[in-house]
Amino acid sequence: MMLYPFTFKPILKKIIWGGSAICPFKEISPVEEGIGESWELSHVEGNYSVVANGELEGKSLDDLIRQFGPQLLGQKVVDRFGTTFPLLIKFIDARDNLSIQVHPNDELAKARHNSFGKTEMWYVIKATKDACLYSGFSKQIDAEEYVQRVKDNTFMDVLQRYHVNEGDVFFLPAGRVHAIGAGCFIAEIQQTSNITYRIYDYNRKDANGNTRELHTELAKDAIDYTWYPDYRTHYKAHTNATIELANCKYFTTNLMDVDAMMSRDFSELDSFVVYICMEGKASVSDDKGNQIFVHQGQTILMPADTKGVTISPAPKAKFMETYIG
Repeated sequence: MMLYPFTFKPILKKIIWGGSAICPFKEISPVEEGIGESWELSHVEGNYSVVANGELEGKSLDDLIRQFGPQLLGQKVVDRFGTTFPLLIKFIDARDNLSIQVHPNDELAKARHNSFGKTEMWYVIKATKDACLYSGFSKQIDAEEYVQRVKDNTFMDVLQRYHVNEGDVFFLPAGRVHAIGAGCFIAEIQQTSNITYRIYDYNRKDANGNTRELHTELAKDAIDYTWYPDYRTHYKAHTNATIELANCKYFTTNLMDVDAMMSRDFSELDSFVVYICMEGKASVSDDKGNQIFVHQGQTILMPADTKGVTISPAPKAKFMETYIG
């Protein structure tokens, strides 16, 4: 069967810290309040994305992988990740501060949870005036100091805090301590993993007066204590160019801000390609004669057997393009 560009039904997550930005951004009505996340493309068990268009509408991402394997994912992707779609794509709208957390790397996640680790990246779509987030440490600490600071409630004092604006990018390798702050609306690209170690939660209590469970000991061995002077990703934006935002063994992500037709050659890639429409509208055509129209907030999966893609903005659009390099 000839595969085509897929769109999927968003998996909307009502969360206590969720805001009201996701539905309008994705042009979903009626607007639902308290949506903290939209899982755009997911192969997390119990949360498989479902095709929303074309002949295979109603099939899950898992069904597609089982039926089409390398044709969909790419042979090199199957060789590395088996029959798991290796990325989870989300929009996150934080009305409140999220907990301070860390994710284990592949080795630790495999040993403890039989899971992939979680390396991820954030792109700030919108931010309120005072919005900030945390990434990495503001000074060098070690495991012993970490444990002590969690005990005496001073862990926040050694985290690097960033005020953020639209277009800011943060790459978060597994092991980097991080948190999204109130007022951040973010696109997240991550490994397919749901393993999170919660380090600090502002001493918040639930309706029953209980604090949330912390994973102090599990996190201790997962944290990368290396200190860096700057944890932000710096890039120069250009129109009608492919700007690299992240390049690691788990994904490559480019930013494309287009107001003219742009073509991409994937004949040597041997990987699926994901397009996340961040702004505007465009038609996306492949080398097989398929064409799909997308608007802000939609995500497209281009199968690995796609050799070329042409984006025609109407009149302009912004995309994040992601694949396994």
